[in-house]
Amino acid sequence: MASRFSVMDFEIITERLYLSIWEESDASWYRELVGERGVEKPTLEDARKHVISLRNKALESGIGALTIRRKVEGDIIGYCGLIIGRSTIEEPEIAYELFKSVHGNGYATEAASAIIEAAVATGRKRLWATVGSWNTASFRVLEKIGFIRHHSTWKENGEEIVWNMRDL
Repeated sequence: MASRFSVMDFEIITERLYLSIWEESDASWYRELVGERGVEKPTLEDARKHVISLRNKALESGIGALTIRRKVEGDIIGYCGLIIGRSTIEEPEIAYELFKSVHGNGYATEAASAIIEAAVATGRKRLWATVGSWNTASFRVLEKIGFIRHHSTWKENGEEIVWNMRDL
C-alpha cells in the first residue's frame, strides 16, 4: 500500500536534535511521558509492547514517530513523526509529544520541521494534524510550521478535535 512512496528517513539530525526509530529500551521514558498526560502510566511491559509495536508499524508502513534526543544533553525529550492516526498512509498525520520540562524551547517546532522535510522526501503531497481544541501549545507549533485549520470533529465525550492541514 505504501509502495508508491519512498520510506521515510528513520534517522534525522537537526541543529540541536537527533531523531531515531524506537528501541525497546525507550519503554521506561515513554511510561513517564504518558504519565504526564494525567492518565495512569502503562506498566513497563505494556510500554515495552507499545514501543515495539511503534517500531514494527514504522518498518512495515515506511513512516513512523521517532524519538527525540537532545544532542548536547543526550537526554530523550519526546517523540515526533508521521502516523496514520485518524488519517491515511497517503496523507498521514504529524504527531509530537514532549516532556513538559522542555516545552517552550522550540524543540517541537525544530523536530516537526525536520519531519515535514522527511515527508516531502517520501513523495507525499499533504499532511494532517489532529489536535484537541484545548491544546494551545500544539496550535502554536502547527502555525509556525505552516499548518492551517481545516475542520473540526467531535469525540463521543464532546471534545472538539481540530483538523489542521498542510500541503507540501
